[in-house]
Amino acid sequence: MNRSPHIVVIGSLNMDIVVEANRPPALGETVMGEQIHFIPGGKGANQAVALARLGAKTAMIGTVGNDSFGEDLLRAMNREGIDVAGVKTVQDGHTGVASIVLAEGDNQIIVVPGANAACLPMDLEAQTAKIAAADAVLLQLEIPLETVLHAAKTAKSLGKTVVLNPAPARPLPDELLQHVDVLIPNESELLILAEEKGQGLEAAMRSLQKKGVRIVVTTLGAKGAAFLTEEESGVVPSHQVPVVDTTGAGDSFNAGFSYALASGKSVRDAVAFATKVAALAVTRLGAQAGMPTLAQVEQFHQ
Repeated sequence: MNRSPHIVVIGSLNMDIVVEANRPPALGETVMGEQIHFIPGGKGANQAVALARLGAKTAMIGTVGNDSFGEDLLRAMNREGIDVAGVKTVQDGHTGVASIVLAEGDNQIIVVPGANAACLPMDLEAQTAKIAAADAVLLQLEIPLETVLHAAKTAKSLGKTVVLNPAPARPLPDELLQHVDVLIPNESELLILAEEKGQGLEAAMRSLQKKGVRIVVTTLGAKGAAFLTEEESGVVPSHQVPVVDTTGAGDSFNAGFSYALASGKSVRDAVAFATKVAALAVTRLGAQAGMPTLAQVEQFHQ
């Protein structure tokens, strides 16, 4: 890497309540669990931790409740060296929670936004200096869409690279896509965002490029990741590793790609770097706990 980039993450902070079981319950069924874990999470916070572990100068903008979960989340981010001065604490709302069932090497997740819903456009006005100092801004969709749009427009007006991870999946207005430099959906998210249904992967990605997105990167799980720029397209294969917890796989990929691109890497090389970050992340329990360091990524060979 040429240098350590400065990246602002604007998004969610949740406490992940992770229940491990041999298998997930069917509808209406009760199964016995094996363990329960309370793990700092939220797509925004996960991506911020991943960036900090890689060595990026990282600032977080978001909202937590005035409760023990909120305090735990802020402490966890402080331990990672993340600037949390832009995280607001609301008095009348609980910290966001994600209920995660971990079974058979995969997960089922229900997210209750809580205080994340109180992350509002006006909160970004006080954080303009942080955005202005950054190389890139990384966004997701676990905070109000109006805030995501305001963040993207603000960042673009300041000449910053805007990266959007469109998760959880939902249709997006063209106005938002016109202010996004890099869009990183998974396959199901891509199909929701693509204008024409039933088209192939590259055609779906091109349909988003026509809406103003400069670079589209689609994560393909075990198949790797596809990318499309104005000049080239391709697929970077994934790495075969023993899977322990896939919860933070997408977040680690988004952080890895953003870090590498903001460090001056080409899109293809940034995708390759991100696939390594994601491969290492799924080998450990917990989205944030599993995020690798830069040294671990650089030492990873297959």
